[in-house]
Amino acid sequence: MRNRTPQAFQAYLKKIRDLAEGPFEAMEPEVQKTDRFPQEFFDLVQESGLYRCALPEEYGGWGMSDLELMQIQEEYSRGPGGMRMYLHYAMCMNWRILYDFGSEELKGEYMDKFQDGTVFTCFGLTEETGGTGADLHTTAVKDGDDYIINGEKTLISYAQYCNYAYVFAVTDPDSQKNDRLSAFFIPMDTPGMEVLPMPKPMGCRGAGYGKLKFTNLRLPKKFLIGKEGDGLHIAVHTLAVSRAHVAVSNLGICQRMMELSIARAKDRVTFGKPLCKRQMIQSYIAEMGTYINALRTMLYDFARDFDAGKEHETKAAMAKYFSIVTAQKVSDYMLLIFGGIGYFEDCEYGPVERLYRDCRVTWLEEGPPTVMKQTISRGLLQTDGELTYLV
Repeated sequence: MRNRTPQAFQAYLKKIRDLAEGPFEAMEPEVQKTDRFPQEFFDLVQESGLYRCALPEEYGGWGMSDLELMQIQEEYSRGPGGMRMYLHYAMCMNWRILYDFGSEELKGEYMDKFQDGTVFTCFGLTEETGGTGADLHTTAVKDGDDYIINGEKTLISYAQYCNYAYVFAVTDPDSQKNDRLSAFFIPMDTPGMEVLPMPKPMGCRGAGYGKLKFTNLRLPKKFLIGKEGDGLHIAVHTLAVSRAHVAVSNLGICQRMMELSIARAKDRVTFGKPLCKRQMIQSYIAEMGTYINALRTMLYDFARDFDAGKEHETKAAMAKYFSIVTAQKVSDYMLLIFGGIGYFEDCEYGPVERLYRDCRVTWLEEGPPTVMKQTISRGLLQTDGELTYLV
């Protein structure tokens, strides 16, 4: 995919859709039981080049634009939710934090290992005892040329699969500013690191959720990302990009839910008439399509801004928030169109019940709707309501 002609790119998109709805779906019944991905999944991810899509070319990647990545993500988001989560992270936050903020020493040692999944990370921010911003309690205390880290993180996706963790900890507990936190890149085999299990989730099975526990973990200072006090800035900057890609996840899920709903509406006959001929069902489908098209337009606008290096935090939060509204509306209408049969597993049309469960996690990924609204309002107040658009 280094020479990406329009025809080659469209063929690649089809390949990813076929992968998501074919081999990935075939693995999913077992994943629903075990809550773990089989090795075959990781092998297919590597063979398909999905680890390399976003990674810069200087580190063995394909250096795709954000607009290209969104189109790829829409295709694999049609498949199982846990696999979608893993791939979303692999193509975005997994390497980007180290690339954007890591030292030249760390980048030289690790960046080229992202291209085949040799290095895979998790994002250790959320805690049970506090929020996910400056209100954290995990500590990193300087001790000579090392940091001593103590605390816990919870609801950490991929904790069961990763071999490195981005961890945010308090380095200046007395500060009243935004420089309380620092970011670290921690090898998972460091003494004092423990991964604790979590219960089976409602949806997105296999995503490897766990808790991280740090007990007097000694970390050399070379694993500090950025400078001391940069942690909140690093987290906010990274989440802003990822929020837009959570929205793309909803886009792919919603597109598939609409297609399944239309197939059902054409086939299901009651009182001598297919459902698609009934005005109320037509109104459901019309709303589904309108919301999905609006979401896709918002995301492509965000991607053009991001690729052009323009401010993107407000639009990312808008897209994430609107995607939640879209997923809620589309999934509810899907269930209404399918009726009772959509409430059961193994529906002949596709994984209707599972899609309904899987899309719910996006309410919470990278911040709930309340946080999105706060981010949006802050951005609009700073610009007196003005948003810019690239022509």
